[in-house]
Amino acid sequence: MKQELIEIINMKSFKFSETPVFKLVSGGMSRFYVNCKPTVLSPRGMFLVGHLVFEEIRDMDVAGVGGMTFGADPIAVATAFVSGLKNNPVNAFSIRKEQKDHGIIKWVEGDLVPEDRVAIVEDVVTTGGSTIKAIERARSEGLNVVKVITLIDRQEGGMERIQAHVENITSIITRDELMAQLTKV
Repeated sequence: MKQELIEIINMKSFKFSETPVFKLVSGGMSRFYVNCKPTVLSPRGMFLVGHLVFEEIRDMDVAGVGGMTFGADPIAVATAFVSGLKNNPVNAFSIRKEQKDHGIIKWVEGDLVPEDRVAIVEDVVTTGGSTIKAIERARSEGLNVVKVITLIDRQEGGMERIQAHVENITSIITRDELMAQLTKV
């Protein structure tokens, strides 16, 4: 499954340039660009991501999987769907970028209660900033963040920064694995 996902990401979501031409959220320039949405919103990509992420949390007794909207949303939903198919249900949740100003004011949307064990998911980690923000917001709602899973680690120090907040972290695919596949083609 992982190899097939690497191939799909290389076709749909990964770009490389010899010179840094891609502007990052941080404002920096990079030779690598990854937009996972075309992959995780495609039927086969969603299938593969859901299964691979579910395997990471299968035996962890987590009540929920989610992260910062919008990047984490399709990953969380795919994982929750697979968990239902496997008779090991895990709820999806989403963390808002901006707190709503009406109704019940909260950061996290989903069927969870304080003290629930959860896994934070992310599509791409560069600096780790948005993942750390997701961890902090989940904890502010009383959730117990026990795992972080990123679909792609750009290998720019973000995973190490995240590990300062959550010990158990995993990346499904690394930039090096994407580059290795790219150079095979």
